[in-house]
Amino acid sequence: MSEWTPFEDGDSLGTKGSEGGTILIDLEHPEGARITLERGGGVAPFSITCGVFGWLTHTRFFAGSDEATGALAEMLSPLAQLSAEVRLGPRSSSAEATEAFVRRFP
Repeated sequence: MSEWTPFEDGDSLGTKGSEGGTILIDLEHPEGARITLERGGGVAPFSITCGVFGWLTHTRFFAGSDEATGALAEMLSPLAQLSAEVRLGPRSSSAEATEAFVRRFP
């Protein structure tokens, strides 16, 4: 989880997230990415919302805590890589990388 740091120094933890649940984990990467785990949103018991600033917002839904936290851990490195691609690469390869990320993490 290197380089990922608590978003807003952890001040967002326990607040309401974008899916209407309580934020349990909220991390930011210096390449311009963020990933948030919520409990108790309107669609599913757990949700992960991730994004690359100015480019992508993607949400996944989960029935259980273990499944959601495992998925979050699995997504960290690929999300950081996608963010770097978007920041440094041409738009065409960034779009392809984004499509691959969303297919990998539906």
